[in-house]
Amino acid sequence: MSELIHYTQADSPLGRLLLTADDSGALTSLSVPGQKGGRVVLPEWRHTPGLFRAAEEQLGAYFAGELKEFRLELRGRGTAFRERVWGALDDVPYGATVTYGEIAARIGASRAAVRAVGGAIGANPLLVVRPCHRIIGADGSLTGYAGGLDRKRRLLGLEGAVRVH
Repeated sequence: MSELIHYTQADSPLGRLLLTADDSGALTSLSVPGQKGGRVVLPEWRHTPGLFRAAEEQLGAYFAGELKEFRLELRGRGTAFRERVWGALDDVPYGATVTYGEIAARIGASRAAVRAVGGAIGANPLLVVRPCHRIIGADGSLTGYAGGLDRKRRLLGLEGAVRVH
């Protein structure tokens, strides 16, 4: 029997967010509209808005520029490699950016593994709360974001990491 998936939707400056959680209330995904690889509500999911109160409050504070660090239980499921990469994302501070190569170095991966690191970052199921938007190209360019580069630019602009044109 598969585990029950709880969900809610919340309005945000990025569009209507879809949040999912497991029975313990840990967030398992946060998707934005039109996201590459994003989730969509399935009939067997349970709409349980009360389970997401803390997440919605923290997201609201983040988008208002009042919260710099999320304090939520996250449970993205992936391979051991992906989970190491996602753990490194959690250590990138608000308002900072690092390169894919720096993330590879932080997890002890070789330079040749940068492409695999990029793939793991692109597969991050927890947009916004697990800050994959803070990862940039080696030349400083804003590359690859499952939610779209406009949203990446907006998030980094909110955090003061880049100027929004």
